[in-house]
Amino acid sequence: MQDALPTGFEPVDLEIVGLVVSPRHRYDGRPSDGPRPSVAEATGGTERVSSVQVRAGKGLVGDRYFGTRHRFAAVTFLAVEELERVQRDLAVEPLDPFLTRRNVLTRGLDVESLVHSEFTLEVGGARLTFRSLTRANPCAWMDVVLAPGAHQAMRGHAGIRSEPLDDGELAVGPARLVAVRHLSPDDAAQLRREALAAARRG
Repeated sequence: MQDALPTGFEPVDLEIVGLVVSPRHRYDGRPSDGPRPSVAEATGGTERVSSVQVRAGKGLVGDRYFGTRHRFAAVTFLAVEELERVQRDLAVEPLDPFLTRRNVLTRGLDVESLVHSEFTLEVGGARLTFRSLTRANPCAWMDVVLAPGAHQAMRGHAGIRSEPLDDGELAVGPARLVAVRHLSPDDAAQLRREALAAARRG
């Protein structure tokens, strides 16, 4: 955890506009069959939460990827501005960012630039660092749940996957990006190989 801002780094004020925590994979099987109902909806609740506990090396408490072998990709981030761009490009009605199923939806943060980096967010006075090694690629479901053409339009702009390196809490509301350490291509590739090897071992 960072104790002070790095020299020469300009913090970025942003907003966490939404959090999604889902205990089950809903976009499974054929898109034509429609998404599976959520566990939360079946019990009268919602997957859209105002805050969530984060655990280092595990993910978001209550989410389907929490504590799994895919911890390096346990938390996904997406900038809602990217979806607004897709809306303009496709000339469609406003798109619901929650339907992308990304865990953390932000405004004011260049999420795509954070792939292959370790970045620190300050939320409610506490700091949480995440390491991103891969992008979050869009799936064919985007053409069904968002709009025809969304799958292709989101390629390279569908967010990032990350692993939390700290315990803490994420909450909807104002936040700050207070540190970014970009990984060299060699370091990122090595960490990705190690993460994939660990995932295969289970």
